[in-house]
Amino acid sequence: MKFHIKAVLTMMSVLLFLTAPIKSLADAAVGDVIVTLGADLTNEQKQKVLQDLDSPNDAQTITVSNQEEHEYLGDFIPKATIGSRAISSSSITIGSKNSGLSVSTQNISSITDDMYINALMTAGVKDAEIKITAPFEVSGTAALTGIMKAYEVQTDQKIPEEVKKAANEEMVQTAELGDKVGQEKAAEFMATVKEEIAKEQPQTKEDLRSLIERVANELGITLTDSELDALVDFFNRLKEMDIDWNQVKDQLSATKEKVTTFLQSEEGQSFLDKLKQFFISIIDAIKALFS
Repeated sequence: MKFHIKAVLTMMSVLLFLTAPIKSLADAAVGDVIVTLGADLTNEQKQKVLQDLDSPNDAQTITVSNQEEHEYLGDFIPKATIGSRAISSSSITIGSKNSGLSVSTQNISSITDDMYINALMTAGVKDAEIKITAPFEVSGTAALTGIMKAYEVQTDQKIPEEVKKAANEEMVQTAELGDKVGQEKAAEFMATVKEEIAKEQPQTKEDLRSLIERVANELGITLTDSELDALVDFFNRLKEMDIDWNQVKDQLSATKEKVTTFLQSEEGQSFLDKLKQFFISIIDAIKALFS
C-alpha cells in the first residue's frame, strides 16, 4: 500500500500551487491549456513530458515542488512515503460548459483515471480534459496538486484550502480501499457515495452511515467497523465544507454521459470490437494449449 499512497501524494501536490502567472477567467476560453511540471524533472525529461502531453507552444506553465506535496499530504501520509522529488506532470484543457471531466494517464503506477476524477470533482474542478504523465513510472501525486492550482488560477475561482486537503485525503482513502477491493471498485464506491449525498443530502452522521453502508452492500464491498468509521468521518467533514454538491452531481452525470456517448459512437464501437477480438484470441490460445 505504501506505493499506492505515494502515488496519491504526488498527484495531490500538482493540483494546488502555482509559481507562474496564468490568465484568469476573464481571458480563459474553451481550448485553453495549462501545463503543470514536477519541479524535479531534468531539462530532457521536461521536453519528453511536454511532448507526451501534446503541449502547445503557447501553453501556460506552472511548477509543483516536493515541498508543496508535503504541505498538502503530510497530514495523511508519512513524510518518508511522500519522498523527496516531484516528477508527475499534467495538462488541463478547458472544456465547454457541462462537458464533464476526462482524464488519461501514462506512466502512473497506482492512481486510476477515475480516482483522479473523483478527487478533482471534490475540489470543484469541472468541464476539462486532463492528461497526466511522467518520463518514467511514478505514483502520480504531484500531478493532482498542479491541476487544482492551474484550474483555480485560470478560472479565477478560489478553492478553499480545506477542500484542497479533502481532495488529497480522498485520494488516500480511495487508494487504501483499492488495496482491498480493487482500484476501479474503490473509485466507483467513492463516486457513488458522493452522488447519493448530493441526491439525499443526509442530515446526521447516522443517516450518512446508513447511506455508506447501503452503497457498500450494493457494490458487494464489506467494510470493517474501523473502515466504516473512517469513511463516515471523512464524508461528514466533506458534507460540512463549502462544496457545491449540485455541481458534483452534474459533473458525475456529464462525465458518465461522455463515456456513454463515446461507447455508442463509431470510434467507441470499434474500440469495443477490438477489445472483444482480443479476449477471443486469448481464449482461443488457451484452448489450443489443451487440444
